[in-house]
Amino acid sequence: MWVKICGMTTPEAVEAALAARVDAVGFVFSPSPRRLSPADAVRLARPARGRAACIAVTQHPSQELLDEIVATFKPDVWQSDAEDLAALRAPQGLAVLPVLRAGQATPERLPSRVLYEGARSGTGVACDWTGAIAMARRTELVLAGGLSAETVAAAIETVEPFGVDVSSGVEERSGIKSPKKILQFAEAARAAFRARSGARTGRSGSRAHDATEEEMR
Repeated sequence: MWVKICGMTTPEAVEAALAARVDAVGFVFSPSPRRLSPADAVRLARPARGRAACIAVTQHPSQELLDEIVATFKPDVWQSDAEDLAALRAPQGLAVLPVLRAGQATPERLPSRVLYEGARSGTGVACDWTGAIAMARRTELVLAGGLSAETVAAAIETVEPFGVDVSSGVEERSGIKSPKKILQFAEAARAAFRARSGARTGRSGSRAHDATEEEMR
């Protein structure tokens, strides 16, 4: 179970995410209503340091921008499209979260963890989950794209991801998060993950019971 709230732009959003005990918060540095400068992100992320992973989110950044983000913001994780990670130089030891997008060919060898979403980030449009379902069987998949407190349970039940990521689905208006929606999303995601875990445990227990009965016969 792993929950990320992406596109932090206000102190209230950061505090709400921390109060909801999410695993990660994302700060966007590419064109978006949620875009920040590295200096602004430093101030905004300060309360989250040591309490949630602070993720630098980019899409096709220049090497110059990446260098500035690393030097100024000092992210715990760099999230960007898989081709960006391959093309740009990042410091050794910096954790990365590759983004794979619906409609793209699935790499033969997958990283240990990926974020899967639609063709464009932050649009609030759900991506096609078909590819995500297959990919979630092969790696730790973080599902993004069009999620909200109302849809996250169905997404978790259908895709069975390692984690979920939300941005526009917890906003009161474009670029501005709703603390209430952040809490509702985190609670709904956790409940869905618990239900999935319970269902798996139930299936395992049933199989063990059936095996025992077979042995007795």
